Amino acid sequence: MVAAFGLTAISSLLVALADPLRLFGGLFLAYLGYKTLTSRPSEHAAEAETRSGLLAAYLSVTALTLTNPMTILAFLGIFAGVGAGRINGEVGAALVMVLGVAVGSALWWLVLSGGIGLLRHRFTPRWMVWVNRVSGLVILAFAVRILISG
Repeated sequence: MVAAFGLTAISSLLVALADPLRLFGGLFLAYLGYKTLTSRPSEHAAEAETRSGLLAAYLSVTALTLTNPMTILAFLGIFAGVGAGRINGEVGAALVMVLGVAVGSALWWLVLSGGIGLLRHRFTPRWMVWVNRVSGLVILAFAVRILISG
């Protein structure tokens, strides 16, 4: 919403902090990539605890996503690229764009988690070692790209 509605005070601050955020994000991604690449998958599936309920879990993940400055910066770039700056204060158009992003993201995660749920029995520990290796390398490649671009 910050990106779509052009809240300049917040977006200006995030743009001003883009380089330190990029450096921190790149280093953190490098750490995550290394840990993923070298981690040994569990032999048993983890049991999820939902003491607070699914709604609370969803809301906490949503809050984490919404407060991620890199997400806001990414959407600033995306919205600028698709011409969101031309809506000039049209609240309805900005709201439709934000709603479209939210619905699209929710559908993506529904398809992704549903697909994994259907196929999880096919993933053996040996497969998971390779998933970790490939995922770790991909995350490391993103980290290098981010660090080089800064």
